[in-house]
Amino acid sequence: MSIDKVREYFRAFGIEDRILEFDVSSATVELAARALACEPAHIAKSLSFKIDERTILIIAAGDAKVDNKKYKAFFGAKAKMLTPDEVTTRIGHAVGGVCPFGINDGVEVYLDTSMKRFEYMYPAAGSSNSAIKLSIPELEKYAAAREWIDVCKIPE
Repeated sequence: MSIDKVREYFRAFGIEDRILEFDVSSATVELAARALACEPAHIAKSLSFKIDERTILIIAAGDAKVDNKKYKAFFGAKAKMLTPDEVTTRIGHAVGGVCPFGINDGVEVYLDTSMKRFEYMYPAAGSSNSAIKLSIPELEKYAAAREWIDVCKIPE
């Protein structure tokens, strides 16, 4: 089970007990915000793309949307999202629980600057009813991201 992979991943850092599990679904930004009683913008959503054989995972604020022009300028290719089956196979977590922790080797993780306006975020923790509260520096550390990028737009 994916949450077990995430729990094991966090055990190495001694923070596995910070994973939150809910009696309700947190599979979408809106459901996660409701389960956590927070603003949707504080949910760190995971957006999964492919560029040929590359698997790209972008972690962004819950209220952000991918800006296709920025995406193409950064990656040099049109944004193509993974299908639900591809997400599970290529990333290692099913849709609704995708996060940058305990993922398959070779997945390129990027953090979008849309999250930098907050002190903390709630990414999923491998299942459709889990999350973990992380400060931005913690998210940067535990996500093992390649870099911060600006490929999203946030509402005004």
